[in-house]
Amino acid sequence: MHITEVIKKPLLTEKTYIGHSNNSYTFIVDKRSNKTQIKKTFEEIFNVKVKSVRTLNYDGKDKRMGKYAGKTASYKKAIIVLKDGEKLDILNEE
Repeated sequence: MHITEVIKKPLLTEKTYIGHSNNSYTFIVDKRSNKTQIKKTFEEIFNVKVKSVRTLNYDGKDKRMGKYAGKTASYKKAIIVLKDGEKLDILNEE
């Protein structure tokens, strides 16, 4: 898997903004990626040192639109904690 396919987009919610003060950032990642691939890719793209990576898999929810039934897409979320002294300037609002 190429490094551009591993990390898809940041997950920006109120809860993830609270984590920014503790050097933890949340991203949507490819479902096939593992923790070591995520860590290696993140360090290579953003030039920071990663302390730990936690991953969570989410299944799609059942949704209805009138008589039509369907599912939302499933996804994988990664919570990436940076080492002390490291900072990700892209998502900070300072």
